[in-house]
This record gives sequence, C-alpha cells and structure tokens, in this order.
Amino acid sequence: MTRWWPALALGAMLLLGWVVGKSSTPVDAWFQDLGDTPVRRLAVIADTRVLFAAAVVVLAAACLQRRWWLALVTVVAPVVGIAAVRVLKPIFGREKGGGLAYPSGHLTATTIVWGLAVVVAGAAWWVVVTAVLAVALAMLGVAVTFHYFTDVVGGVLLGWAVVWAAALIARRDHSGVRDPSAASPG
Repeated sequence: MTRWWPALALGAMLLLGWVVGKSSTPVDAWFQDLGDTPVRRLAVIADTRVLFAAAVVVLAAACLQRRWWLALVTVVAPVVGIAAVRVLKPIFGREKGGGLAYPSGHLTATTIVWGLAVVVAGAAWWVVVTAVLAVALAMLGVAVTFHYFTDVVGGVLLGWAVVWAAALIARRDHSGVRDPSAASPG
C-alpha cells in the first residue's frame, strides 16, 4: 500500500487544483482576512534559509548514519519538488498578487524537508510531532501572506508525494547490501 501513497497524494493535488481552478474559495478568503495579524510571521518557517539549514541538518544526520540513499534523496528531493512546482504552476495558471500560486512551492519544500527529517529520525514520535507542527504553522503563515489556503494544501500534497517517493528510495539503505560489488558472486 505504501507504494501508492505518492500517486494518491499527487492525484489529490491535481484534483484540488482542477476543482479550485483560477478563483479563490470562501476558505481562502477567511485565511486572507488574517493577513494583517501576527499570524503572518509564521511564514518564516517556510523561508528558504530556514529550510536550507534544516535540510543540511537532515543531510548531516543521514551521512552520520551512513545512509547514503537517504543522503542522496535529501539533496535531490527538494530540487525535484520545486521543479515540479515550476512545471505545474503555469499549467494551473492560478494567480495571487501577480504571481503564479498553485501549488505553493513554500509548502512543497517545507513538507519535503520536514518529511525527510522524520525519515532520518526513524519516525521518532517527537520528530513527527515537531514536523506536523512546523508544517501546520507554516501552512497558516503562508496562507495569510503569499498564497491562498488551497495553494498551501496543494503544496503539502505535492511535498508529501515527493517525501513518500524519497522514503521508498531511501529504504535501499536497509536492504542488507551496502556494497554493490559484494552482492555479485565473484
């Protein structure tokens, strides 16, 4: 079943984008009304510099654990996520403030980095709780500033798809074969 999670999340993201279209929803409007409150400061959680620092910590942890596939996907997954956002935004064509908005690259990257933190920590409960809180608070901060709420939901779904795919690849670290030359008989 876990092999289907990336496809399900990607499908849900595409469906949400098509259902919402180029307009905003009443839920989006409700979040936009919070834009002049201190809630907007929560967007810092999705700041590129914050996410880069967190990704470096995840990469260092993967390297210290000698989980080379996880280290590789820690570098590649955020790039893949943002590349997907750049391809998808013109397809959906939803705008906010003169820029393309759906899906949110802020939340795609935030979800990927925090999702990989959960993977590198072996799904330790405190990392899961921290990741869920960080993504939820980033959703709130970004939904009242740069994006509509439905944009951030789309970004989380896309990020989730990338994290699940990355986790499936990173499982190779636990396959029991560390050295490819050791796997061949002679």
